[in-house]
Amino acid sequence: MTQQHTKVVAITGASSGIGAATARRLAADGHRVLLGARRTDRLKQLAEAITEEGGTAAFRRLDVTDGADMAAFVATARAEFGRIDVLVSNAGVMPLSPLEATRTDEWDRMIDVNLRGVLHGIAAALPVMREQGGGHFVHLASVGAYEVSPTAAVYCATKFAVRALSEGLRQESAGDVRVALVSPGVTESELADSISDPQAREAMKTYRAVALPASAVADAIAYALAQPPQVDVNDIVVRPTASAQ
Repeated sequence: MTQQHTKVVAITGASSGIGAATARRLAADGHRVLLGARRTDRLKQLAEAITEEGGTAAFRRLDVTDGADMAAFVATARAEFGRIDVLVSNAGVMPLSPLEATRTDEWDRMIDVNLRGVLHGIAAALPVMREQGGGHFVHLASVGAYEVSPTAAVYCATKFAVRALSEGLRQESAGDVRVALVSPGVTESELADSISDPQAREAMKTYRAVALPASAVADAIAYALAQPPQVDVNDIVVRPTASAQ
């Protein structure tokens, strides 16, 4: 990849699953990646692995629910690599439960990470991208941004919101900043590990019987980023072939 096509990509939730797979894929494509998550031990291991494979990676501890921390994350990308071309907002949690269980702490956590985290990313990176004359946001949603299922009402609400937010950002930013919404179906990840409700946890075992590898979603993100400047890929839904969901 030529230097002019090499991008600086900051990835949230990069310590596992889709985030880690995306970091590996984009680094293999020649992009420079900044990894962000709370588990710095995993970030360090991933950054070292990418470097050993010939890629370029740096990492920083990141809590997407903290707007100042997100601003510092974007600043780190600029300090390390001189700019930020892409922000992949991947961090997410999914502690499913029926609404009647009233697990309000879990509701708040989903709103804070899944929605407010994306907003913090926009607030931190959009002014920088405007100043640079261009940039690209990639927001990870879910098939839950298009449909709702029992125990997933709040989770789906956050993903519907990310979908709406992404479309609004696209309309307001047309011309210099691109926006891609990537919505995976069931994907191999640690996302379901946060489910504490017994009913929802049991139901998820069946739901997740057929799952995409995280690398498939990383490939979709790479596709969106590989398009020429005049092409803006906005919505990608990726599902396992054998899944009816």
